[in-house]
Amino acid sequence: MKTYQIDATNQALGRIATQVATALRGKHLPSYSPEKLSDVEVVISNLKLAKFTGKKLEQKTYFHYSGYHGGIRARNLGEEWDKNPQEVLRHIVYRMLPKNKTRDKIIQNLKFN
Repeated sequence: MKTYQIDATNQALGRIATQVATALRGKHLPSYSPEKLSDVEVVISNLKLAKFTGKKLEQKTYFHYSGYHGGIRARNLGEEWDKNPQEVLRHIVYRMLPKNKTRDKIIQNLKFN
């Protein structure tokens, strides 16, 4: 299994996420095949030091709906980031991966320091 280290210091979160999603799929390898899982593990360090552009921390909102009337909950990116930055990046990368059966297997190769 190949391991890729990504240092998140002073990098925009979206740029980090695209690098991670590309590496997890193995698209940078000459042996890339979309139907095969790659044996690549991505380790991210210094995630707390990542930067945000614009006013995303205050303006970007995540919604969760329980299915009941009045069961919608909203939380902005700043609150989510303070609570668990690793889960925020995992969620971003998860949505960048292909929407099929392999997505849950691919995201397991994302690790944090």
